[in-house]
Amino acid sequence: MGKKQKQNQKVIRAPELPPEVPDEDIEISDEDVKFVAKNRAYAGFVSTLDTQSITKHVTRIANAKEDDLEELYERRSRKKPREDEEEKGIVVDRVDALPVKTLDGKLVYRTVPKPVKNDESSDKEDESDGDKGAFKLTKAERRAKLKKKKKEEKKQAKEVVPTEEVPQNSQVQVLAEVKADLSAEEVAENKKVRIAELGTELLADPESNIKSLKELLSFCKDADKDIAKMGLKSSLVVFRDIIPGYRIRLPTEKELEMKISKAVKKTRFFEATLLSSYKAYLQMVIPLQHRPEFSRVAIHCLCTLLEAHPHFNFRENLIPAVVKNLASDDDVVRKLCSTTIQSLFKDEGKHGGEATVEAVQLIAELVKIHDCHLHPDSIEVFLALSFDEDLARSEKMDDNKGKYKKNKKRKNADEQNQPAINDKKRLKQELLSKTREEVNADFKATSFAQDETERKRIQAQTLSAMFNTYFRILKHTVQLDRSQVNASSTGVSLPLLSSCLKGVGLFAHFIDLDFMSDLMKHLKILASGKSIGNSENLLTVSERIECCIVAFKVMRKNLDALNVDLQDFFIQLYNLILEYRPGRDEGEIFAEALKIMLCDDRQHDMQRAAAFIKRLASSSLCFGSAESMAALVTVKNLLQKNMKCRYMLENDVGGGSVSGSVAKYQPYSSDPHLSGALASVLWELNLLSKHYHPAIQTMASNISKINTASNQVYMPTVSPQQAYSELLLEREQFNLSCNTKKLSHKRKREPTLSGDDKPSSNVDEDGLRKKFADHFTVVHDIVENEKLRKELSLTTASLQLYQVYKKR
Repeated sequence: MGKKQKQNQKVIRAPELPPEVPDEDIEISDEDVKFVAKNRAYAGFVSTLDTQSITKHVTRIANAKEDDLEELYERRSRKKPREDEEEKGIVVDRVDALPVKTLDGKLVYRTVPKPVKNDESSDKEDESDGDKGAFKLTKAERRAKLKKKKKEEKKQAKEVVPTEEVPQNSQVQVLAEVKADLSAEEVAENKKVRIAELGTELLADPESNIKSLKELLSFCKDADKDIAKMGLKSSLVVFRDIIPGYRIRLPTEKELEMKISKAVKKTRFFEATLLSSYKAYLQMVIPLQHRPEFSRVAIHCLCTLLEAHPHFNFRENLIPAVVKNLASDDDVVRKLCSTTIQSLFKDEGKHGGEATVEAVQLIAELVKIHDCHLHPDSIEVFLALSFDEDLARSEKMDDNKGKYKKNKKRKNADEQNQPAINDKKRLKQELLSKTREEVNADFKATSFAQDETERKRIQAQTLSAMFNTYFRILKHTVQLDRSQVNASSTGVSLPLLSSCLKGVGLFAHFIDLDFMSDLMKHLKILASGKSIGNSENLLTVSERIECCIVAFKVMRKNLDALNVDLQDFFIQLYNLILEYRPGRDEGEIFAEALKIMLCDDRQHDMQRAAAFIKRLASSSLCFGSAESMAALVTVKNLLQKNMKCRYMLENDVGGGSVSGSVAKYQPYSSDPHLSGALASVLWELNLLSKHYHPAIQTMASNISKINTASNQVYMPTVSPQQAYSELLLEREQFNLSCNTKKLSHKRKREPTLSGDDKPSSNVDEDGLRKKFADHFTVVHDIVENEKLRKELSLTTASLQLYQVYKKR
């Protein structure tokens, strides 16, 4: 053991300390000072040095010789575990456990895994070892060291962990997101460029580049919504331009087996690829109309394709998708679909009328499904339909021809029973008939004109579906329940009635005579404003007046076949004049009713005409200027046509004419025949001659100057509708602001008031402007004063509350 200790003592040596040089002996030259002054950046680290750790006082252990120092280093080295023991573990004491002898004869002792030491314990052991070692620290240095450790630990606990870990992760995430955004933008730009390239290739040469159509459709399914919309629109433009003007028929199996040229192969491949791609495009677009972000784009694509190519394949899928959107709540979508269907009805040359029949039948089913609760645009599209009146007339001729052919066949059968006289003439006639039939068949095949029988069939189907819809709406309106009556007061339950009445009045001459009696019965019920079993008024005044107008239109367009008494409609109009309100009801419908029912009536009843003259003259005192003008024009026309009614202009002692059946005047009678208007006087004209509007003044004075003695019948020059529209335009052109420029009096009018009907235009517009400007400035000042008073009261109340709060 002594030899081993000597060897260890020789190997392990303590490091030699630097020689101690006093500060007084250190000399600094001037060159060093100049160098440091010039190059302060190189000497900057000197200021950051820890002088306390550098100037530590190192002392040797007292009374220790060289041999003792070697022993101390030896003891310190013995405490360090060996490398193999650190790896394998700690050997258990030989006294506690017996060893195991291997076959080689070696003794193996049991080992235990080494316990993990904390940093604090290791630091303490190092400090203790250092204390026990060769170097020793003073108390002041130990205290400073402990304070430094505590400060560092606090800094690590508060600042080091969040500043080192979290910002690094956030920066990494931000960088990754920026890279992803940049890459996504580049990808989107590349896709847009590719879509543009494919579109230009297909439009330049569609037959040779038809394969790229599938690649273009793949962009419609992109995850990016903008790219998908761009793909849909680009595909729409391509299909709209490359679809041919004929319907594609794929070849049969026998046709595929035949030998064909390269050009035919190319066209067949083009047509097959185009048809399959078009089908795939429609299968993508039709479901997209139910998604809010793609609905308008998808419906625009469907409407554009249907409007551009109604003859092409898969029309039976496009028309239902467009018709269903007529019930949409979106105004843009509904207007787009209605305009598309109207264009479909107007351009029947593209599809031959088949698409019109399909669309009208689908609209009829839509009205049936929704129980007549749709927007009026869904039915107003019927007004764009056009029918051939010659076809309706030719149906009667066909019936007569059918009867003639039957009689002819009977005669031929009788002649065949008789013996044949001239066989040669018969053969010639048969040959001529065969050649004529062949020529007609060839002419039909080569000409683009549609067959007359086919046109008749299409027109009949369209008319039946349209009138089925109209009659359904009228029946639904008449047979309203009590639960629906309450909803009708808000104007929601009868949205289609006005459009229905317009359509019935427009196409009344196509209605079958078998349905006329039922139609007039329903119109009478609706004109009264009551449904079956209900005593409440369901319709507005304008709708009731419109029912009367439709009844007269139906009667006049079918005058040869109808013999209908319209007295009930005159009674309804006579009572509705009292219920009319200018601001609430429509003046155009009122003026149209006066024109159709009173001015255009050829059969004049004296008592009825007098009743309407009196009621219109008295009501014009309460109407607006435009309505009053229409009523006075009607009064003048009736007085010019009925000479006996002119006695109402005289103011005798006994009143008006005593020749009437009823001498007593009953102003509140519901029947115009029982009103006794011939016994009254038109005293209202005297008040109307002092009306504020100069046109009405002149019209009233002209009516009062009609000569009662002359037997001449004057033809009316102006209708009530024209008078109403002209005076309405003048009222709209009134400018109440004082700073505006003067309006030019030169404006174009369709029919002007001629002769005595022309109103005077001597109006002092400058004076009116000043009066109205002064009036409205005063009103504006009053309103502003009220607002300021309210604000002042609010501020005073808030101040009072603040004072109370401050006292508390």
